[in-house]
Amino acid sequence: MKSLLLVEDDERISLPLVRMLQAEGFRVHHVEGGEEALVAVNDNAPDLVLLDLSLPDIDGLDVCRRLRATHPILPIVMLTARNEEVDVVVGLDAGADDYITKPFRVAELTARIRSRLRISTSLLTIDPNFVGSLRIDYAARRAWLHDEELVLAPREFDLLELFTRHEGETMRREYIMSEVWDENWWGSTRTLDTHVASLRRKLGDTSENPERIITVRGVGFRYEAG
Repeated sequence: MKSLLLVEDDERISLPLVRMLQAEGFRVHHVEGGEEALVAVNDNAPDLVLLDLSLPDIDGLDVCRRLRATHPILPIVMLTARNEEVDVVVGLDAGADDYITKPFRVAELTARIRSRLRISTSLLTIDPNFVGSLRIDYAARRAWLHDEELVLAPREFDLLELFTRHEGETMRREYIMSEVWDENWWGSTRTLDTHVASLRRKLGDTSENPERIITVRGVGFRYEAG
């Protein structure tokens, strides 16, 4: 049974959510604050963290950054009422794997949780690969650009791995979503655009004049080694 840590201070959300997630077969530990969350991760070693951004003691973004620094491969899904793209991008830059805005459907949330838990469970153990000016250690999930290590959220690394393993190939948006998120993904692909935009910035690309992650209009994306 997979264990989840829910960090949410609003009982109107946390109490029914705990019951529903338990009914879906998860073991759920619930805390209300950021300090409690940091302790709970160390004490209970959850398989995934559901993290609200508005907490009474520590800002959720700071909690996310601190968890990512000490637990680089721990899946973190943000729960937030903030639906502006800038807030989402800041959250992804802080190290979150995914986000879902309130109000949300439990079916969508559980689908994203199960998808995140399935991803990258068996990585190839190989020496670092060179893809143009990028050096990538797929097993360690680390990447360097011009000898400077990139700080990538787990989902961003998943995208980078997919792009670089298919260098020069045009991949449809639906294929990328199925590989990185879920083969049965049925939601909006806007989350893909948000993650691609964040990854582009870290690679020194811009949406106006990208050199690595090329948008193929009406189809998807293509990665070109730079």
